[in-house]
Amino acid sequence: MHGWIILDKPVGLGSTQAVSAVKRALREGGYPKLKVGHGGTLDPLASGVLPVAVGEATKLAGRMLDSDKVYAFTVRFGEETDTLDAEGAVIATSDVRPTSEAIEAVLPRFTGTIPQVPPAYSALKVDGKRAYDLARAGEEVALATRTVTVHALHSSQVLGGGPFEERLGGMAADGSLAASPLHQPAAGSPPRAGEDEVTLVGHVSKGTYIRSLARDIAQALGTVGHVTMLRRIKAGPFGLDSAISLDKLAEAGKARVLEDVSLPLTAGLDDIPALPVTPDQAGLLRQGRVLVGIAVDDGQYFACRADVPVALVEAQDREVRVVRGFNL
Repeated sequence: MHGWIILDKPVGLGSTQAVSAVKRALREGGYPKLKVGHGGTLDPLASGVLPVAVGEATKLAGRMLDSDKVYAFTVRFGEETDTLDAEGAVIATSDVRPTSEAIEAVLPRFTGTIPQVPPAYSALKVDGKRAYDLARAGEEVALATRTVTVHALHSSQVLGGGPFEERLGGMAADGSLAASPLHQPAAGSPPRAGEDEVTLVGHVSKGTYIRSLARDIAQALGTVGHVTMLRRIKAGPFGLDSAISLDKLAEAGKARVLEDVSLPLTAGLDDIPALPVTPDQAGLLRQGRVLVGIAVDDGQYFACRADVPVALVEAQDREVRVVRGFNL
């Protein structure tokens, strides 16, 4: 059970509650008590991929926080709220509704490295206090502009019809839709007079606020807007294809088959190569010792002995040092 359980978190559930659900499933299944933690929070109003690390995989939760994410989100035009989502109070309105052509034309401006001001209702700290606590208390919250990266940003209209997640079937691993045969507008589609809302798919870096992205896109289109739907469809290497519902989690726990719905610890290391080590080298790494004279390129690896992960390591100048050791 040292590995990952990928939840398809429903709207209304906090990330801490999702972790509690995994702990409960482990307890009800009679599994040994293990450390459990999530690999990056997901707002209660958002649904989708929430990686939950179990046992030694919790040592990789920090890597998951730093990973890219892919989100689907709906922007409703005409109203901006103080929280930039459907839960907040309306603070600005506009009669302007952008055309689908205008929306497609503006998206490239929000692709690449862009400046972004986080929402006032966020967990960032201002003078030691959470921004959302200050905002709820009626205080003015001024957050500094930060730089984020939007690797890809597309309107779901280019994906054609069908259930939303089926339309994502052509998405490349990097979040790009260009390789998909569905990445073409329907032939002869007439221009629309104006859109009340649009659903977008964005592949973004750590620290990108989708609510801020929606606000800025609406403003660039000469109107205002807020997020009404937010669904994370990928977090690091984990996607919806490996995610399970809370009901399935509970059933697997009671049936003592959580192994069948979990992924191995190494699934969180899919983006880095393996480094096979000898029994003696594995013993040294488990003691936190440095391996010398190892002829590999500089960079991160996961050291393994007979398919058993030993440590996440960093190689530099033919020396290999432990970043995170695994007790397996």
